[in-house]
Amino acid sequence: MDGLSVDKIHVWRGERHLLRGVSFALAPGQLLEVRGPNGAGKSTLLRAACGLTRPEQGEVRWGGKPIAAVRQEFLAQLAYAAHEPALKGDMTALENLHFAVSLRRRADAAELEACLERTGVGSCAELATRLLSAGQRRRVALARVLALRAPLWLLDEPFANLDAVGSAMLAAILREHVTGGGAALVVAHHDLAVGIEAGRLELAP
Repeated sequence: MDGLSVDKIHVWRGERHLLRGVSFALAPGQLLEVRGPNGAGKSTLLRAACGLTRPEQGEVRWGGKPIAAVRQEFLAQLAYAAHEPALKGDMTALENLHFAVSLRRRADAAELEACLERTGVGSCAELATRLLSAGQRRRVALARVLALRAPLWLLDEPFANLDAVGSAMLAAILREHVTGGGAALVVAHHDLAVGIEAGRLELAP
């Protein structure tokens, strides 16, 4: 897997200078935690890192190349989970996974069902996601990340709405992903107790 690097990016929101020269590098086998108070730009940083927000200054690179120059290659290696699960409410949990994965590759129902089982919502596979609780929707969104088989994960507050069992499940999944050679950039409001060393990036208010 290639590495992700963010080099001195600046992002404004109207008159507000939200990100001021933020830099970091994320290599295979690394976990980086993004911390900071509300409004510090944590979600904006993730959106910039995955190409959804274009910095006014600075650059985001994948394998040493600007992500705009290797867009398709970069997106094929990326699984991004926003703070909101962004599921299609009238589609079932299984259909949501199939829709996301089919944009990249073929996947049979058994594989996708296994991802739902892994995140503890296998019994919800045939339910419309609008009928699920906030915690269940979060688990479906995490199953979608698993199903994409991407080496690079960008997760915005993935522990939100998870109970203690769900948090332990996610910690184990993150640990397996990173120790298996994947990389993860994670926004969190608390220390990531996942059983492996994590770097930390603090954003100022």
